[in-house]
Amino acid sequence: MNPVLTPEGQRRRAVLSSLIGNSIEFYEFLIYGSFSSLYFGKLFFPSFSPTAATLLSLSTFAVAFVGRPLGAFVFGHFGDRLGRKTTLVTTLTAMGGATVLIGLLPTYRTIGVAAPILLTALRFVQGCSLGGESSGGFLMALESAPPNRRGFLTAVVGTGNAWGLLLANGVLLLVTMLPDRQVLAWGWRLPFLFSAVLVAFALRVRLRLAETPEFERVKSEGAVRSMPAFDVVSRHGLLTLCASLSALPMFLVFYLGSVFSLRYASTIHVSRSEMLTLLAGSCVFLILAMPFFGRLGDRRSRKAVFVGGIVVMTAAPFAWFPLLDTRSFPLMALGFLALFAGFAANYGVQGAFYPQLFPTALRYSGMSISYNVGGLLGGAVSPLVATSLLSKYHSWTPIALYMAAAGVIGLAASLFLRERSADSPVQHAAAGLPAAAAASADVAAARS
Repeated sequence: MNPVLTPEGQRRRAVLSSLIGNSIEFYEFLIYGSFSSLYFGKLFFPSFSPTAATLLSLSTFAVAFVGRPLGAFVFGHFGDRLGRKTTLVTTLTAMGGATVLIGLLPTYRTIGVAAPILLTALRFVQGCSLGGESSGGFLMALESAPPNRRGFLTAVVGTGNAWGLLLANGVLLLVTMLPDRQVLAWGWRLPFLFSAVLVAFALRVRLRLAETPEFERVKSEGAVRSMPAFDVVSRHGLLTLCASLSALPMFLVFYLGSVFSLRYASTIHVSRSEMLTLLAGSCVFLILAMPFFGRLGDRRSRKAVFVGGIVVMTAAPFAWFPLLDTRSFPLMALGFLALFAGFAANYGVQGAFYPQLFPTALRYSGMSISYNVGGLLGGAVSPLVATSLLSKYHSWTPIALYMAAAGVIGLAASLFLRERSADSPVQHAAAGLPAAAAASADVAAARS
């Protein structure tokens, strides 16, 4: 049995558990993204030209984003039905198991076409589990926090993507110190196998966590829905669509900045180690900046910070690429700062902003589905599209225009979003409204 914790003790454990889980999930997810960009073309698609092999390898990266909405639907359903803790233990176990199996997978040279098929299947499992984990971790922290600190504490959890990227790039940097022949022979497996140690530690923390007070209250009031994921889609479809589209620029900036940048570095003759160092510095910036913006959202307006971040992300690519092209380390660092500043503001408040768009009884499903549909639309094919555009036009301009277009769409959608007040009748009762009434409530609540 878990010891009885004070509210403050529960809060700290919830934040720590969610931060560790989020960091590990993104470490595993980003390790795959980095290796698909650099090595998996040769390991799993060797019969194709180098460019085609890279594109095919990046397409397996995109497969996870197809799995994320499915995982969001399934795990969101169980998160609202059975509880946050049980669901998060399951997602972490599934993600860790799939990652370790990738590290043990035979390559094309050993088992032929079965290798990329198995790789794709395991990548799909990774995506499904992340679809439930990323939103659930924010929700666990949010529902354990006092209202005036929700933005700050969920932003601390949000730094998990930066910690995961920092850890992934650190491990990648160590692995790439080996000769390429050794990396292709066995070195690429080490980061995936290392995740077993991380998952074991995270599970130990998470299993000792109590359920959130708000979910316990929903249970005690008999407000748990029998089909929460279906209720979100049928009764809050307009809200879910707007929330999904508002996430487009966030996903594009993060995955192009962290994954595609490694590919772009080779075209401008910047060393891999130099680019990884720049990404590590960007992670440090995000770890410091996101809690700042989360706290700013608590004190001012989360929506204003969220929208401001999108505006910056829309313009930033037109500074990022020219600064990278200088190949001057300080100027490239400034370019990453420009790119990730808007992301830090946007992502720093989204962990508290998105859940509070939906009724409490539908929060897990609502955030998971909208967030991960946005990930599918914005992050799934973004490295693939950017690589194709660069190969065709030999210029960064079409890529910057692609990122800016996503920013405009995200900005337009975000203008129709508004948090529900914590104890409003709408939040507790909207899950049971008739479909037409719920849709009307969404439109009314969405207008600022």
